[in-house]
Amino acid sequence: MKNALNWFEIPAKDLERAKSFYEEVLDAKMETMTMEDMGQTMAFFPSDWENGVGGGLVAGPGFEPSDKGSTIYLNGGDDLATPLSRVEKAGGKVILPKTSIGEHGFMAQFLDTEGNRVAFHSNN
Repeated sequence: MKNALNWFEIPAKDLERAKSFYEEVLDAKMETMTMEDMGQTMAFFPSDWENGVGGGLVAGPGFEPSDKGSTIYLNGGDDLATPLSRVEKAGGKVILPKTSIGEHGFMAQFLDTEGNRVAFHSNN
């Protein structure tokens, strides 16, 4: 097994609002797909579908945003301070500023527009 994680989903009540938030924070476009047979709509984070981990936002029955439970760490790029600086302007809230985790780099946590607790990680 190359990675313990291969896919993640972040719940959204309002998919377009959540998509706008993450597009602004990550400075990236997200593709949207509706799966009518499952009653779900998804927006996909940029990823290397061949070699990496992927994930997306999902809205539909059974998907409830939460600030409790598992924490997903998104790639903060070269320095997570850059996307973190966009969180509050995009409608989220920083709940843990950029924090050193020693030789493992830096992390920060925020609440997105849906109420999910999410984090960034970067080496710098």
